[in-house]
Amino acid sequence: MTDPKTTAGKIEGLARRLEQSRAPMGSQVLEDTHSAGRLSARERVEALVDAGSFVETDALARHRSTAFGREHDRPYTDGIITGYGTVEDRKVCIFSQDATVFDGTLGEVYAEKLGKIYELAMKTGVPVIGLYESTGPRVQEGIVTLAGYARTLAQITRASGLIPQISVVVGDTSGAAAFAPTLADVLIVTEGTNLHQAAGHIAGAEPAEYGSAAVHANAGTAHLVAEDDKQAVSLARDIAAYLPANNRAEAPRVAAEVAEGSIADNIGERERPLNAVIPDNAAEAYDMREVINTVVDPDTFFELSAQAAENMITGFAYIEGRVVGIVANQPLVLAGAIDSAASEKAARFIRTCDAFNTPVIQFVDSPGFVPTPEEEKSGLLRRASKLAFAQAEATVGTLTVITRKAIGPAYVFMGAKDLGADLVYAWPTAEIAVTQASQAALAIYGDDADEQREEELAEQFLHPYAAAERGLVDSVIEPAATRGYLAEALRLLERKIVSQPPKKHGNITL
Repeated sequence: MTDPKTTAGKIEGLARRLEQSRAPMGSQVLEDTHSAGRLSARERVEALVDAGSFVETDALARHRSTAFGREHDRPYTDGIITGYGTVEDRKVCIFSQDATVFDGTLGEVYAEKLGKIYELAMKTGVPVIGLYESTGPRVQEGIVTLAGYARTLAQITRASGLIPQISVVVGDTSGAAAFAPTLADVLIVTEGTNLHQAAGHIAGAEPAEYGSAAVHANAGTAHLVAEDDKQAVSLARDIAAYLPANNRAEAPRVAAEVAEGSIADNIGERERPLNAVIPDNAAEAYDMREVINTVVDPDTFFELSAQAAENMITGFAYIEGRVVGIVANQPLVLAGAIDSAASEKAARFIRTCDAFNTPVIQFVDSPGFVPTPEEEKSGLLRRASKLAFAQAEATVGTLTVITRKAIGPAYVFMGAKDLGADLVYAWPTAEIAVTQASQAALAIYGDDADEQREEELAEQFLHPYAAAERGLVDSVIEPAATRGYLAEALRLLERKIVSQPPKKHGNITL
């Protein structure tokens, strides 16, 4: 053994310590993790970042607690791996909670490491990706652990809207630890894990009943569900590609074919089926995803929150290599009618896009809000107003395409020009009106309303041309030309500048 007092000996000592930090609980624990078919906390980081790019920080950190004889049990890393690396050659800061060290519980040093990596991310303007697996505060260290959670929540809040945050729940996460991941811009939850605030089991129920990935996906808490931790980190890589480094950076672009010449000259075989996508029978539905996938660059639509509020579609895509956010009614579910959950889903996504300079494109086909007592009692007025708020406060480029129905409040809430949309397009099949023909007949003719008058009113009002005459629709366009119009508008809106009135912040109806 080299003399530890020499330079060579000191370098050997460093190497031994770093080696211990890579398996702080020993090789057997690592083997057990692999036997269970799971990645270790460190392997998750390595799978997330580009090969060889991870630079660890605070690898040799250890807790300083002496209560309950813990001065004799001080593994390196203290249960969380922190550092930075690249994802597709773009810098990110990362932390990965290690459940093999004190069950992943948070202690004082653990919280300090987490805080430092957030500070580094905010100072350098890069995203944070967090891999979560923790059972909450480290009870042996006392109240200081709760202070650590308070600081963590404060830092996540300060970072919100400044840098993108992606949370990936790769293992059971409970107690105070369960709240932080939900504050991220995108939350991925892995199947077989449980995410819940109960420190122990809730009497009479298994954790999967209230904390599973499916529960959170249906509730809209989780944006994506992964089959296992390998797919979870892969999804994190995928979603990171759609987000800029920070709130001052442009939305990402990738190499793509850019159309030249007129819009009409660029209508091809891929776009022509849009001319037949709207059924002649107004009672028939169609899949709005077919419209989206035809308009955006091929195979680029990345849907978020697909299991929640299925009457509203949200996700990222590319148009001529530019990232855009997509918000759309889904006629296959509730005929595209909007409810409270759909309003909140769309509002949250629009605000995410607006925070990170991502243009929003909306496809509208909705008869209005769901007219049921249950919806009203669930807080529809308050919850739906979030959608109007998000639309009105957005400063990014906003484009609206009305494919069929934009009736009553659906016209207002789904990207109306006077609510803030920069350009509004309507297909010839669009029905833009205050109300349906049957309701209009009752309002105008009362007891004299009949089928003939309904048909007359439908012919008079249920079309896009009255709105076009008043400038509420900028252009009535051939459906097959939609991609061309959107691409041209996106080029123009790169120059959009909005001066905001000075204020602290708006008071959205949370």
